[in-house]
Amino acid sequence: MIKGNFIDNLPKVYGIYTGGFIAFIILMAIGEQMGMSAKAIGICFVGFTIFIYAAIGWLSRTAQASNYYVAGRQVPTVFNGMATAADWMSGASFVAMAGGIYFKGYGYMALLVGWTGGYVLVATLLAPYLRKFGCYTVPDFVGTRYGGNAARLLAVIVLTVASFTYVTAQINATGTIASVALDIPFQYAVYVGLISILLCSMLGGMRGVTWTQVAQYIVLIIAYLLPVFWISNKIGAGFFPHFMLADEVARIGELEQQFGFIKNSAADLATVPKGLAGITQAHSTVNATPWAFISLALAMMMGTASLPHVMMRFFTTPSVKAARKSVGWSVFFIFLLYSSAPMLATLSKLALIDPNLPTGIIGKSIAEVQAIDWYQNWNQANLMFVSDFNGNGTVELNEFFMGGKAVVLATPEIAGLPYVISGLVAAGGLAAAMSTADGLILAIANAISHDVYYKMIDPKAETAKRLAVARVLLVIIGFAGATIAAMEIQGILGSVIWAFDFAMSGLFWPLVLGVWWKRANKEGACAGMALGLLSGLIYLIWVRNGGSGFLGITQLTFGIFGSTVSLVAMVVVSLMTSEPNAATQKMVDESRVPAGNAVIGGQK
Repeated sequence: MIKGNFIDNLPKVYGIYTGGFIAFIILMAIGEQMGMSAKAIGICFVGFTIFIYAAIGWLSRTAQASNYYVAGRQVPTVFNGMATAADWMSGASFVAMAGGIYFKGYGYMALLVGWTGGYVLVATLLAPYLRKFGCYTVPDFVGTRYGGNAARLLAVIVLTVASFTYVTAQINATGTIASVALDIPFQYAVYVGLISILLCSMLGGMRGVTWTQVAQYIVLIIAYLLPVFWISNKIGAGFFPHFMLADEVARIGELEQQFGFIKNSAADLATVPKGLAGITQAHSTVNATPWAFISLALAMMMGTASLPHVMMRFFTTPSVKAARKSVGWSVFFIFLLYSSAPMLATLSKLALIDPNLPTGIIGKSIAEVQAIDWYQNWNQANLMFVSDFNGNGTVELNEFFMGGKAVVLATPEIAGLPYVISGLVAAGGLAAAMSTADGLILAIANAISHDVYYKMIDPKAETAKRLAVARVLLVIIGFAGATIAAMEIQGILGSVIWAFDFAMSGLFWPLVLGVWWKRANKEGACAGMALGLLSGLIYLIWVRNGGSGFLGITQLTFGIFGSTVSLVAMVVVSLMTSEPNAATQKMVDESRVPAGNAVIGGQK
């Protein structure tokens, strides 16, 4: 039996949870051996995990503002690191990132470099110092540091644009998984995913989301790593593929040279379902310029240090010191997955194109491939397609197409692993997408309810009313996000990258200079946020509509342009206007001492 308070018993609680989840996996494996259908296994995995998350959300319900907004500021560092990792490793990280590397080669490794390296910026420039301000939200920090409602409101606007763009991608991921696992149309599946997300966050706010995210991290990391090691061992790449990556990439290069590349005609490509991509260019030559890599990595680093749902996690620690330690733990937990994504992309491609493997399809007859169970399943989900363009009856390298989302989700089936592993991967992908969506929707709802409603509209509002407003906003924002996600305007990975660019365009410099430059003032911060976000958006629209851009800045890195405008505007306007008062400058000086529990901003 568990005795004492919940926080002290966290290792035991999550140890029991992990053991229970592993027991469930074993039970499903036994069920598969006894004839349980693949669909039933998928439903069980999805249903079981959603039930667990909903139960945690219910048990974590609260009516206290501190618990709802910052989990009572009592989350231990290791568990905050796990929650941050789950918050961070979204559907893009779990479902789409390996697909990006699969199709785009090493150029998309810039995402891993940027997303991981961004935590260096978080640890050194922001996390411990923002925690010392004692605020509830990122706009709360901006309002406290710069003063006035204008800066606070602009921060809310930037936060909403970035986070909403991000959340549509996560709901897209939950919809994709729910659609395949439950065999329902994607347009309906996104709302199934949304309901599961709201169950985790509505009642408990940040407290509920925190403990749910810890549980979700355990699921997603097991679901990601187990197939990687299993597939690697099965295809002869060794039990620990990380040490064999160079050999496997070289093997792919040899196979690509052997089979050659044929450019598909416009007429051929017109028959390919929307959103699917083929391997029509050598893996090593896509997006291979140094600036393309560096600019994408830089954008992701600065975006990481700007995203509000990430910063919110460090408001939940007991102290400034704990905030810094939790950054270290989060990097470790993130590394476990990110170091494995290139392996999964490589193994997936190798499994498909190596004729020496029983899973290889290149050179097989079109009819043979179309008869394979996994092809039929994923073709029905509109995530795989094969066509005999040259009429020779066999599958060529340029005749097989797959959606980026299928690389992670379908690889266990392609590799011939038991279907229980596919169910596990679906549960992991759902956990990753839900954990991030929870944090994002909560970030938006909390910012509007706390910084707009409470701070600007009704400062005398009682706690119950504030929390009611926050919960209503959760539902509205969630359903709006699901509706946009159902339209499939942009893919998962593209939407996530845009979110980073929006965040860095409007928030990076106001946050960094708010800590490190006493001369930065309200007028400068407002100019930086407004002009940074607006210029970044204009640049994105221009490039999306055929503009050539300049300096190699693309629609994936437009935040570099926006953040540059933000920096110039903030510095120039701050220097042209009066400096902050002595009290504000003293507050900034005190915040730079990365120790102690002093609360500068007011909310304890």
